[in-house]
Amino acid sequence: MEERKMNTEFEESEGVETDYEKCEACGSNMKYDPKSNMLFCEHCGTKRAFGEGARAEELAIEDALRTETAGNWSEETKVFRCENCGAKVVLAKGETATCCPFCGTAQVVELDELAGIKPNAVLPFRLTQNDSNESCKKWAKRKWFAPNAFKKNLKPENLHGVYVPCFTFDSSTSSRYYGRIGKRHTRTVGSGKNRRTETYIVWRNISGRFNHRFDDVTITAGSKVSQKDLGKMGPFASNEALHYDGKYLLGFSAYHYEKDIVQCWGEAKNAMDAEIKRLILSQYSYDDIDYINISTTHTGVTYKYVLFPVYAGHFSFKKKEYSFFVNGTNGRVTGKTPIAVWKVLLAIVFGLAAVSALCYLVMQFM
Repeated sequence: MEERKMNTEFEESEGVETDYEKCEACGSNMKYDPKSNMLFCEHCGTKRAFGEGARAEELAIEDALRTETAGNWSEETKVFRCENCGAKVVLAKGETATCCPFCGTAQVVELDELAGIKPNAVLPFRLTQNDSNESCKKWAKRKWFAPNAFKKNLKPENLHGVYVPCFTFDSSTSSRYYGRIGKRHTRTVGSGKNRRTETYIVWRNISGRFNHRFDDVTITAGSKVSQKDLGKMGPFASNEALHYDGKYLLGFSAYHYEKDIVQCWGEAKNAMDAEIKRLILSQYSYDDIDYINISTTHTGVTYKYVLFPVYAGHFSFKKKEYSFFVNGTNGRVTGKTPIAVWKVLLAIVFGLAAVSALCYLVMQFM
């Protein structure tokens, strides 16, 4: 049964043409090829250049709530949902989802749902699926405690290219702060049997102004690829993101955003606050903090709604699902692997044996 979910942000457009590229030689659908940065026909091998767009522009955050400036992505895409893990993915019109990029199941259905606001920036894939598979194999080899079956069964077909939605924020900040910090010292007190060393803290008040410019603070707009995962795969060269072109989406999918710009901006401000606090305190020498109050004003705030390239992989081991992700530009991998208990036990045995041998040698020379 087809599902419908109302989206109050946009009205569905009518009479929209399907958005896909046909090969002039054979008529098949073309896909984006990361290696050549061109459209490629898998059927006959024809390639077509479409030109690399200009760098994406920063947009004023005040415009984010205006639908006329945000744009409607539904005119060129459609939304699918995985019935197994709940992930929603966006594909170019004319393409069909056969499996979920996050869990690999074929329980994917098309929704009668609008795709929401249109990204204004994209960082294209630069690595192919095979490139990413090689990165995964190298990553798996370094996971000594992972089962051998996990390492042997990492295959290219287990990886799916998906663009992850993120918001990046620029902001000029001006902060006023005051607080109290302390430095620990020691002194000797008493005499005779009562002579002892004690620690005491010398407190000092601090206050001042601090200015800092933030560039491209990145917040993921979905839950399937967490902020931690994004950081471990980084860096993503967000300043090199290009003006969005739907052709980069051909042959790939995009993860549908779950958090809007208001929520992401709130998370970005929290990240900025933590960094401002760190930078302010780095100016001082201290051991303890009694308190510090910081008041920050943001000006010139801009954003990009950008798609980052990620290869999503999955692996089933003893009825448990494991996910891993590959940066589609630099090949860095992050994720969890199953643990081979026998390898852990073997490491413990060797560790205990090494400690016993060391103790024996120490005893011999005492």
